[in-house]
Amino acid sequence: MATLCIVSTHIYHNPLLTTSQSPRRLAWTSITATADTLRGSANYQPSHWDHEFLLSLKNIYVRENSVRQRDFLRGKVRKILDDTTTHLGKLVLVDKLQKLGVSYHFEREIDDILAGFYHNNVIDRGNEDLYTTALEFRLLREHGFNVSEGIFDVFINKIEDGTFDSGDIKGLISVYEASYLATKLDTKLHKVIRAYANQQLKKIIDSHDHHIYNIDALEMAVEALKMPYHWRMKRLETRRYIDAYTKHDVLIEFAKIDFNIVQAVHQEELKYLSSWWRDTGLSNQLHFARDRIVENYFWTVGQIQEPQFGYVRRIMTKINSLIIIIDDIYDVYGTLDELQQFTAMVENWDVNRVDDLPEYMKLCYLVLYNETNSIGRDILKDKNINVIPFLKNSWGDLCKSFLVEAKGHKSKHKSSFEEYMQNAWISSSAPTSLAHFYCVFSDQISSQVLETLSRHQQHVVRCSAIVLRLANDLGTSLDEMRRGDVLKSVQCYMNETGASEEKSRAYVQEMISNTWDEMNYEMISQDSSLLPRGFVEAAINLARMSQCMYQYGDGHGSPDKAKTVDRVFSILVNHIPLE
Repeated sequence: MATLCIVSTHIYHNPLLTTSQSPRRLAWTSITATADTLRGSANYQPSHWDHEFLLSLKNIYVRENSVRQRDFLRGKVRKILDDTTTHLGKLVLVDKLQKLGVSYHFEREIDDILAGFYHNNVIDRGNEDLYTTALEFRLLREHGFNVSEGIFDVFINKIEDGTFDSGDIKGLISVYEASYLATKLDTKLHKVIRAYANQQLKKIIDSHDHHIYNIDALEMAVEALKMPYHWRMKRLETRRYIDAYTKHDVLIEFAKIDFNIVQAVHQEELKYLSSWWRDTGLSNQLHFARDRIVENYFWTVGQIQEPQFGYVRRIMTKINSLIIIIDDIYDVYGTLDELQQFTAMVENWDVNRVDDLPEYMKLCYLVLYNETNSIGRDILKDKNINVIPFLKNSWGDLCKSFLVEAKGHKSKHKSSFEEYMQNAWISSSAPTSLAHFYCVFSDQISSQVLETLSRHQQHVVRCSAIVLRLANDLGTSLDEMRRGDVLKSVQCYMNETGASEEKSRAYVQEMISNTWDEMNYEMISQDSSLLPRGFVEAAINLARMSQCMYQYGDGHGSPDKAKTVDRVFSILVNHIPLE
């Protein structure tokens, strides 16, 4: 039976001792020195981030009067929002507020504006230009309104009869970005709109007529073709958009000071988490595992960035950190007997048998047990529901999926693509992560939703997990194959079909795109009405973060090589100068 017991881990780590002074550390070294040759090693880089450096972080642009100045500017922006009367003007302003990262200040106003457009059927088909039509479609879909792809029929007709203005770069970018809000039912957006916009934008970029186009528009086209805005990490895009913003107006002044204030909130959370991580002793004792507290926090900022959700970010960073450590135990270091033993311990949730575990597993299990029970205790106190059995089961499911992969690795089993994916979307860790997210985020926890989550029946969770798994595979599979890891999706497809690596990677990328269509459907589907809107957005943001983290390789295993370090600097360390 699950309990709310918190067990002391001080016997494993004394935070008053440095690493070099710790007798436990010395004992660990002597215990494992001979065993290392028999175990795997991923040769992960040490952490890029020094604890003392993290503690020293301070945003020099956040002073005592900063919040007052921010609130004054917010009032001026709200007046602009109220005074903007034209249809296009309101759309452009809402889009700017979202891209500048300040729309969370005006959620009610933005919802009212878009609901009014949707219910009053503002779009006048055929009389609106492509830029306006596509912008409205994208914004409405982003906010869960089921607007029809039929609004593009007039433009599709122009494409088909050859009368469309193929040099309308602004309209082409807008409709290209809008096409990524398509669902699995929107065939025209895929087969006609996106294909045509993609083709024309590439022609414009590759042409020698750049002088006739706005340089900012050309740069936007290049970025869109790299990865659509809908798939990108929002906080990172906010920084990029602020840096590229050319007008000097109240919007940019407000956005800059708000960015710095929110960054200061994030920095304080990161200091707390770095200290927590250090005090667990896990990074010192489990030398084979990834030491990635900053990268784990970066993930959570990508999931939920607004300053009022600090508690959620702190909890989710702890969960992410434990997932990574446990993954490395299964993936890199543990023997099969040890992994079966650890899996049984997690399933039984019996701390009294912790001494049955190998030495290196004991601390990990105790930290997992304590943190999970601590979360459950807080939720029971605040929301009057015991979620410990549910959270415990989610960890059990994850460990069982890790064990399946470990057995496949050690037996050299070659899975079919379908067999691989049946387990791999669970081993992606998204179901476990989002189960915890639902519990700590939701104001009222539904037993019905808990049941569907425990049975892996929430489609948006499955979609998010699939994107995470496949993006991870595309970014990490080459390094993992070199160390003899279990075959990933690309290799499974190659073995099963005989396709080349290039074609197999293209197939996996296409599967990611198709899964995004499924998630877009969940955004506007009544089937997701039981789920809090913020939870659905967090599940989608998890998919966005995976594509950010693995866009240029293994951003978690080798963060300096895959631009993760630079990205962390841009949103968590480097301030935006204020004039």
